[in-house]
Amino acid sequence: MCFDWGPGEMLVCETSFNKKEKSDMMPGCPFIHIIRKNEDVYSQILRKLFNESHGIFVGLQRIEEELTGKSRKTQLVRVSKNYRSVIRACLEEMHQLAIAGKDPASDRQFSIQVSSLSAMELIWNLCEILFIEVAPAGPLLLHLLDWVQLHVCEVDSLSADVLGSENPSKHERFWNLVTVLVLQGRLDEARQMLSKEANTSPTSAGMCRILGDLMRTMPVLSPGNTQTLTELELKWQHWHEGCERHLQDGTFASSPHLESLCKIMLGDEAALLEQKELLSNWYHFLVTRLLYSHPTVKPMDLHFYAQSSLDLFLGGESSPEPLDNILMAAFEFDIHQVIKECSIALSNWWFVAHLTDLLDHCKLLQSHNLYFGSNMREFLLLEYASGLFAHHSLWQLGVDYFDYCPELGRVSLELHIERIPLSTEQKALKVLRVCEQRQMTEQVRSICKILAMKAVRNNRLGSALSWSIRAKDAAFATLVSDRFLRDYCERGCFSDLDLIDNLGPAMMLSDRLTFLGKYREFHRLYGEKRFVDAASLLLSLMTSQIAPRTFWMTLLTDALPLLEQKQVIFSAEQTYELMRCLEDLTSGRPVRGEPDAQQLQDDDVETTKVEMLRLALARNLARSIIKEGSLEGS
Repeated sequence: MCFDWGPGEMLVCETSFNKKEKSDMMPGCPFIHIIRKNEDVYSQILRKLFNESHGIFVGLQRIEEELTGKSRKTQLVRVSKNYRSVIRACLEEMHQLAIAGKDPASDRQFSIQVSSLSAMELIWNLCEILFIEVAPAGPLLLHLLDWVQLHVCEVDSLSADVLGSENPSKHERFWNLVTVLVLQGRLDEARQMLSKEANTSPTSAGMCRILGDLMRTMPVLSPGNTQTLTELELKWQHWHEGCERHLQDGTFASSPHLESLCKIMLGDEAALLEQKELLSNWYHFLVTRLLYSHPTVKPMDLHFYAQSSLDLFLGGESSPEPLDNILMAAFEFDIHQVIKECSIALSNWWFVAHLTDLLDHCKLLQSHNLYFGSNMREFLLLEYASGLFAHHSLWQLGVDYFDYCPELGRVSLELHIERIPLSTEQKALKVLRVCEQRQMTEQVRSICKILAMKAVRNNRLGSALSWSIRAKDAAFATLVSDRFLRDYCERGCFSDLDLIDNLGPAMMLSDRLTFLGKYREFHRLYGEKRFVDAASLLLSLMTSQIAPRTFWMTLLTDALPLLEQKQVIFSAEQTYELMRCLEDLTSGRPVRGEPDAQQLQDDDVETTKVEMLRLALARNLARSIIKEGSLEGS
C-alpha cells in the first residue's frame, strides 16, 4: 500500500500528483495524520510500569552471579512477584481512571488497557506457578486456587452486596454467593453463609449443618502439613464417598440449592456446567473441577484436564480467544508458544521481554536460539528497548536493556543513539554521557559535531569551539578559530576570553587554534607590559608560518606600538625579520582589474599602513643598531 515508517515513528505514504491537471473540484486534505508505531510508550500509566520494572530488571541482572542453589529459586520467585505487583499497581490506577473518566474516547482507551493489563497479570501469575515455582502435585492445586481467587474477583463485590443487606439469607443473590464461594474453594466462608441460612430457616438447618460438616472435613493439603499425597488421596476418597452417600440417600432432596452444592463438591461436570455464568471462564471451571475431582493432579497431566475443560466449557458454541490459546500453551508447558502467542496478542513488547528474561534466568530457554544469530531473550529485549527509544525521555531506560544484550546490544545502541533528536543542550549532555561511559568514540564525535554546528549557526562561538575540541575535530576547530579571528578584526576584541585563555593542550588540535591561543597570549603579555616577551611571541607567530597569511597585516599593525616604544623592544635581527615579512606580504598581493571606489579607499588605507610600518621599522632598526653597537663598544 506504499506506506512505510518514516522518521520519528511517523507513518508516511509516497504519493505523486499531477499539479497541471489538478482542478478546483478535487478534494484536498489539509491535515497530516501521524500514526505512532508504539502508542503505549506515550501512556502516562504505562510509563510508570516501564520505569518501575526497569529497576527490577537491572537488579535481576546484577544479582545473577549470587543466585545459587535453593536461594536461587526463592529469589527468582520474589522477582516475579515484584513484576506482578507493578502490573497490579498500574492496573488499579488505570481502573480508577476508567471509572472516573468523562470522555468516551479516553474511557474506551482505558478499558482496553485495563483488559490488557489484567491479561498480562493473569498469564504472568500462571507462568510463575508452572515455570518458576515449579509446584509439585498437591501444592500445585493450592497455587491454582489462589490464582483463580485473585483473578476472578467479582465474588468480593457480590459478598459486599449480600452481606450489606438487612437479611443476607433472603437476598436474591444469596445462593449465588454461596455457590461462587464453593466454586472457588472458599469453604470456610461458604459455611459461615450457610450458618446464616440455618439461623433464619429452621426447616433447612439440619441440611445446612450436614453440608457445613462436609465442607469442614474436606481434606486439603495445607502448606505446613506433613502428610503424604497417598494419605491425602485416601482421606479424600473416604470424604468423597461420604458426600456421595448423602446425595444418594436424598439428604438434600428438599433443597435444590444445597443439593446442587453437594453435586459441585462431588465434581459433577453437569452440575458445574450449570454454573457457567458464575464460573465466568473455562480456567475457573478447570480449577474447580480439579479441586473436587483430582486434588492431587500432577503437573504433567494438567494439559489433558485443561483441554477437556476448555472443550466442555465452550461446548462448540464459540472458538477460543487469544488469551485462551496462551493459557492452554502454558498448561501444556510450551514456553515458546506462550511467548509467541503473547507477542502477537499484546500491544507492546514489555511483557514478553521481561517474562522471557526471567525464564531465561530460570534456565528454561537455553536450547532455543534464533536462526538470525541471537537468542530469544536478546531478540525480545532489543525490540522492547527499540520501542523505548521512540520516546523523548524513556530512551534512557532503553540504554540499560541494550547493555544487557551481550551479542547485538552494543551495535543496536550505537544505531539508536545517533537517531535521538538533540532538542536541548541538556538532553545532548545526557546522550553524550551515555556514549562516553561506554567508550562510543564515533558517537561522541558525531554528537559534539552536531552541537558545534548548532552553536555556530546561533553565533555562539565559544560553545562551538568547546564542542569541536571535545569532538577532536581539527577541521571544525579551524573553522571556528577563523570566525573568532574575523570577529576580532571587525570588533577589535575577543569574545569568550575565559575559554581562549584556558585552552591548554587542546590548542594543539589545529594550527589555527594554536595561533588563536598564542595570539590571545600575546595580548595578555602586552596588557601586562611584558613587551619583550610579547614581541618575541608575535615574531614567532609570523616566522613559524602558524599565522594565516591573511592575518599578517593585523600582526604587523600590532607590532607598531612596540616599535614606537621609548626603549628598543625588537633587536636588529628581529626587525629585519619583520621587514622581510612586510615585503613578502606587499610583493605577494594579487593584481586586480579596474578597482571601484571602495576598493581604492581600502587600498589607500593599506598603503598608509605599509608606509607607517616601513617608517617605524626603519627607525627601530636604526635605534637597535645604535644600541647594539654601543653595547659591543662598551
